Amino acid sequence: MISTRRAATEPRLRRAALATALVFATNGLLLGSWVARLPATRDRLGASAAELGLVLLAPGIGSLLSMPFSGRWCRRFGSRLVVAATTVAASSVLAALAVVPNLVALGATLFVWGAFYGSWDVAMNVHGSAVEQRAGREWMPRYHACWSVGGIAGAGFGALAAKAGTPLVLHFAAVAVACTVLVSVALRSFVEDRAQGVEATPAGEPGASQPPHPVPGPPEGETGRTRDLAPPAVHNPRRARVLTGRLLLVGVVTLCATTLEGAAADWLALFLTDERGATASLAAFGYAVFAVAMAAGRFSGTAVAERLGRDGAVRVGGLVSFAGVLLTVLGPGLAAAYAGAALWALGVCLVFPAAVSAGGEAPDRPADAIAAVTTIGYGGFLLGPPLIGLLADRVGLGRALLVLLVLAAGIATLAPAVRSRRPRPAPAS
Repeated sequence: MISTRRAATEPRLRRAALATALVFATNGLLLGSWVARLPATRDRLGASAAELGLVLLAPGIGSLLSMPFSGRWCRRFGSRLVVAATTVAASSVLAALAVVPNLVALGATLFVWGAFYGSWDVAMNVHGSAVEQRAGREWMPRYHACWSVGGIAGAGFGALAAKAGTPLVLHFAAVAVACTVLVSVALRSFVEDRAQGVEATPAGEPGASQPPHPVPGPPEGETGRTRDLAPPAVHNPRRARVLTGRLLLVGVVTLCATTLEGAAADWLALFLTDERGATASLAAFGYAVFAVAMAAGRFSGTAVAERLGRDGAVRVGGLVSFAGVLLTVLGPGLAAAYAGAALWALGVCLVFPAAVSAGGEAPDRPADAIAAVTTIGYGGFLLGPPLIGLLADRVGLGRALLVLLVLAAGIATLAPAVRSRRPRPAPAS
């Protein structure tokens, strides 16, 4: 009986992991498609850079307002239903962005789109956490790597659509349909993760329903081959406090990491142009180095986190990103800046996935904890880069970027906050 269940459960978890990766990639595809057609949207509405910049705050605000509630929805309805609903909604609103008549309507539509997109982000992370806990693996970095690949694909297809002169409405409608279809396929392999989602199994059998373990994950002493037979990570409906001291520290780590990542997205190319004298194409290549290193680091993140431990990987990441920022800003020549950008990305790439995994191990209401961590992360993306810009006006962009060294050091110092709370399995015999 044990071997039969083992054979049945492991493929099911692997299918669920692949389905989660597909949802992450689709989420990135949607965002990449929108960003790639921003110039066409600006030209269609005749917006100035200042007007467009103001309007582009709307999706971030919408996400920040909706994400804290998303954990509650996942707890009540399950992440499968929340992902399904928000995918359809976000995809439909993307198509509407192609026909809005003015900037006010664009801002309002982007606000709604951001609300759905942010909730989708939380729900897919909740499911990813449930799957990796049942498998006893560190799979979250790979999910986020697939998001990066999806974003690159969306931007690439968007560039091709722009070059071909494809109308916005046709392009966005095609992306909306594609995203809905891809997620619909993936949802078939999702696992149950609602509070009521304990699978009924006869008492005494592996995987039998039990009261939720205080820390989700495999029981003490299980082997690597039977970790997936542990009771599923079930969301505890008790009204316990979500923002514990540990989760607040995880939030600080998340804020540092997303500010580091967002600063590279917004300021790296400008730094290379203004401070290193790079041409526009060479500056763009510098950010491409960062993006590719970020995706590659996340694909290798499972092996790194399982070898060093989650907290060990984050500690090393903080030190590597410290070295990367230092080399980018103070290193001699453009080649040193490229090498620094790669180290910057490789250092920071695992921190946000590790923080999400740590949030999912909260003993009470893990979906709400993931929502809190993800909301803090979005806050770092939204608020961090503008603060760097304000500082750059006073001291120069190069010196402003050196502030990131404090954040990288903070990540290394606070790394124990993300340490896995799942017992390490005994070696397989």
